[in-house]
Amino acid sequence: MPAQLEHANFTVSDAHKTALWMQTLFGWDVRWQGPAIDGGLSLHIGTDTQYLALYQPRTAVVKGNNSYNTTGGLNHIALVVDDIDDLETKVTAAGFSAINHADYSPGRRFYFHDHDGIEYEIVQYD
Repeated sequence: MPAQLEHANFTVSDAHKTALWMQTLFGWDVRWQGPAIDGGLSLHIGTDTQYLALYQPRTAVVKGNNSYNTTGGLNHIALVVDDIDDLETKVTAAGFSAINHADYSPGRRFYFHDHDGIEYEIVQYD
């Protein structure tokens, strides 16, 4: 069996706030939450087999530079959906702006940034 992605872990300013909009937009569940390194909080949100680990430091978060210019930076997280138009409606209702729409073989995509500036790509395959 080839390797599969189980989770990705990244830093957010407010793990509960991020988890709330992810539950609403993506239909995910909080799998676990608890104490984390350096007195922070870790919250795992996703499905039974894949999730994102949201790390919230104990002290204020410093926003990083443009990740596309930072070695080791997180450029974006891509998610596949069945109905891209429905998700775009939810993204807009959540207060985010859908940008960089494109149709390409074999599907369609758009991007949005959350309140921490993290970029998400939404894809629907034909």
